Amino acid sequence: MSGHSKWSTIKRQKGVADIKRGQTFTKLANAITIAVKMGGSGDPESNPRLRV
Repeated sequence: MSGHSKWSTIKRQKGVADIKRGQTFTKLANAITIAVKMGGSGDPESNPRLRV
C-alpha cells in the first residue's frame, strides 16, 4: 500500500476538526464581547447577558 500512511489520514481529519473548533471558539468569543459591550460590565454577577 504505497503512499498510504496513518498520518496522512489523521492530518486530514485533524485539519477539519481544528477548523470547526476554531469557528466555535470565535463565535463564543464574539458573543462574549458583544454581551460585555451591551451589558457594560465583564462581571457575570452584574451583567445578566453573561450568566450561563
